[in-house]
Amino acid sequence: MEAFDYLIVGAGIVGLSTAWELKRRDPNTRILILEKEQRVGVHASGRNSGVLHSGIYYGANTLKAKVCAAGAAKMREFAAEHGIRCKRSGKVIVATSAKDLITLERLLNNARDNHIRAEKLDADTIRSIEPHAYPYQAGIYSPDTAVIDSLGVVEKLRDLLTNQGVILRYGQNVNTVKFDTRVIEASGERFSYGFLFNCAGANADRIARPFGVGGQYALLPFKGLYYKLAPGRDYLVKSSIYPVPDISLPFLGVHLTRVISGDVYAGPTAIPAFGRENYGMLSGLHVGESLRIGWRLLQMYTSNRQNFRYLMHTEMSKYLKSHFLEAVQKLVPEVRAADLLPSAKVGIRPQLVNIRERRLEMDFVLERTPYSLHVLNAISPAFTSSFAFAEMIVDRHEIAV
Repeated sequence: MEAFDYLIVGAGIVGLSTAWELKRRDPNTRILILEKEQRVGVHASGRNSGVLHSGIYYGANTLKAKVCAAGAAKMREFAAEHGIRCKRSGKVIVATSAKDLITLERLLNNARDNHIRAEKLDADTIRSIEPHAYPYQAGIYSPDTAVIDSLGVVEKLRDLLTNQGVILRYGQNVNTVKFDTRVIEASGERFSYGFLFNCAGANADRIARPFGVGGQYALLPFKGLYYKLAPGRDYLVKSSIYPVPDISLPFLGVHLTRVISGDVYAGPTAIPAFGRENYGMLSGLHVGESLRIGWRLLQMYTSNRQNFRYLMHTEMSKYLKSHFLEAVQKLVPEVRAADLLPSAKVGIRPQLVNIRERRLEMDFVLERTPYSLHVLNAISPAFTSSFAFAEMIVDRHEIAV
């Protein structure tokens, strides 16, 4: 049985950046990463839109605010050092109605509290940046928002870590955890470890339970669908156009982004999914899991915390292209139905729900035992934040040692 100082479950961006931080602090440490897929970047880390967020959405008292802006800066530095495509293109956040103007001020307060560059602009000035946007009176310009080759980051980290002696094992489904003896069994192999980091993304709650943590949480996945703007019509978006978020809802809403390839995508939705990997209509579904998710959705719908019924109704309606188009046209009215082309780009947001309180957890959630730390809610902006987030994760381990 092989023995390692650290065992990391999950080779997504959080798992890889945690290994990177551990190696930065101690180049001689022995690290094993177990990944259930046959390559890195199969799920959220390789499916996101590649936006490096500024951190303007998060209150100063949240974990997200503590690591987002710093993580984005570290990610840009990493990209520059290793030749990864990255562009600080900026974005505008536009009010679409009078009620958005109050939220606009809240975002500006976040920017001031978190020392983020952001500027309130009138509608004409917003249109000088994004000529086809249609703001209601005002908006915010965020100059430090960037786009990056997210899969390129993950693959570069994989290569660098391998060169530093980190062992990555693919096709490794974690079957048995003996937390008292610090032994883990994955796909028939057994490994011992000094400390375990659970960075398993959509499977983090499942990995955590044998350790006796995370029992009050369950996964409630949401499906992010995208359309792509047709060639010849993508001139309607220069960089990124976001709506002012509806603070009565937990997600940002459909937006338009020119990604690092130059293509413009509209999305994502936040449609409830019935499986951890339910990317298609029926793919990734397992009867038992789907029934459990359906029961949680019913509980959330009944309790209606965080305006969940309205969220369900509005998001489910976006399966219809006409409703999706309505959301896009609030930002850029010139977009027509024919401009939105079907896209294979689909992501799953591995959203954690607090079962006892029947509410979605909107911040990162970290829980630990004496010999393990569990990243239970690595939702957006986890990719943006990853290098700074990894510092926080490793700090939490070292403080308790």
